Amino acid sequence: MGFWSVTEAIDTATAGGRLVFGALAECERQLIRDRTLAGLAAARARGRVGGRPRTMTPAKLRLARAMREQDPPVSLGQIAVELGLPKSTVARNLAVRSPMPVDDPNPARRRRR
Repeated sequence: MGFWSVTEAIDTATAGGRLVFGALAECERQLIRDRTLAGLAAARARGRVGGRPRTMTPAKLRLARAMREQDPPVSLGQIAVELGLPKSTVARNLAVRSPMPVDDPNPARRRRR
């Protein structure tokens, strides 16, 4: 299926017609990208920050670290329940990783140093 303009003699069924429409589409896409980036920069200049708000606040992070440093340490799951956060968020923010043995047969699970 193609587009054929009678007045401009453009036919997308031919290579020349596809070239013209391809160039127009590429140009339009670049204009959209430039406008979007300019809008984001203008918003940043006004103090607006994009993206999802962080769920792990500095206060929650301090509390999580204090709970983790207790004797005995509170588990990541329990910290997550107490703070109302996913366990993965708590683990990522506390940078807790379970050590894998060096002789683990699966090289994908070995820790990288």
